[in-house]
Amino acid sequence: MKQEEKQKVKLIKLVVPLIIIVVALLFGIITKDDIYAAVEKGFSEKTNKTSSKTNETATTGKISKTYFEVLKVVDGDTIQIDYNGTKERVRLIGVDTPESVHPDENKNTENGKKASEYTKNLLTGKKVQLELDVQERDKYGRILAYVYLDGKMVNKKLLEDGYAQVATYPPNIKYVKEFLKIQEKAKEQNKGLWGEE
Repeated sequence: MKQEEKQKVKLIKLVVPLIIIVVALLFGIITKDDIYAAVEKGFSEKTNKTSSKTNETATTGKISKTYFEVLKVVDGDTIQIDYNGTKERVRLIGVDTPESVHPDENKNTENGKKASEYTKNLLTGKKVQLELDVQERDKYGRILAYVYLDGKMVNKKLLEDGYAQVATYPPNIKYVKEFLKIQEKAKEQNKGLWGEE
């Protein structure tokens, strides 16, 4: 019985703050920017936790000194690299491209193929650096990273050229405000896939 009560208390502690936030948003007491700022502040105060394996050459909040060879571009927002002799998939944080290699063929799109081709042309056979955010891996085991080519962030380039859109999943939100501005500019200029809508 005590275990059930503990679970109820935990649930209440999670739900009540969410209700308060939603009500505050609805009545204009706070804005989305207030929430982003609070979340960023909260996560920046936490200790950056990374596993010892990834921490060897990529660290949270800093661009790795090590360069990793891109072995394969899986799709527009996922690559495979040689990570210390191991093939590792890397999912670019904060961006999403249309589907091109989904097991359900109906979800794959022509725009997904274009975004994938763009990333292939940009990264295949190149050496890249990684920057991690708060969460190191996703539920599929992929490394979550900001990827750099010749000192320029590829995640931003995909947005700038209109081949991706912003897709942030807390706690990895370090560049969300900047990404949103870049996306708006690409939309206004009808760049890449935005010009085909």
